[in-house]
Amino acid sequence: MTFIHAEKQAKPEADVFFSADEPLMDKVAGEGLVDAASRRSLLSNRLVVIVPLDSHLKVTGPADLAGPAVQKIALADPNAVPAGKYARAWLEKAHQWEAIRERVVPAVDVRAALAAVEAGGVEAGVVYSTDAAISKKVRVAYEVPESDAPLISYPVAAIKGRPQQDAARRVVDCLAGDEAGKTFESFGFIVRHP
Repeated sequence: MTFIHAEKQAKPEADVFFSADEPLMDKVAGEGLVDAASRRSLLSNRLVVIVPLDSHLKVTGPADLAGPAVQKIALADPNAVPAGKYARAWLEKAHQWEAIRERVVPAVDVRAALAAVEAGGVEAGVVYSTDAAISKKVRVAYEVPESDAPLISYPVAAIKGRPQQDAARRVVDCLAGDEAGKTFESFGFIVRHP
């Protein structure tokens, strides 16, 4: 069984599609590839601003990212990658995107944005809290309030018409179950209950 997750796009040979991008799931569903009965918005996350562990940079809000202390900001590619799209949406809502867009160092994914901050190549980065939590080389300088952030949603669904569709539905059910939910929560994800 093929399992696609997080920020990867579904491929026709996939049995389960698990993404951090609700619009991408909508697109896959719109192409008739999703077993609609199995689709669930399973998880959520939080955006955080991170800085290198030894940084003295203080971030009290998005406007601080436009200040002179921040010359480069790592984001997952804001035109293509869910974490980057969410970060851009937050900064646009805060009316700071235009002020910082020339400072953005787009990364291939959220882990690459984290690595750029870990390496000290940028003064700050915007990543998911779950990614920040795995690093011992960065600290969270600012947690984006839920009221200011876009809704981060991780939908999951079985892919329609696959040879192992029944097994794929069971995988989706398992991921939506209490035991999996406890595991996701232990890694810092927000479990969305129906």
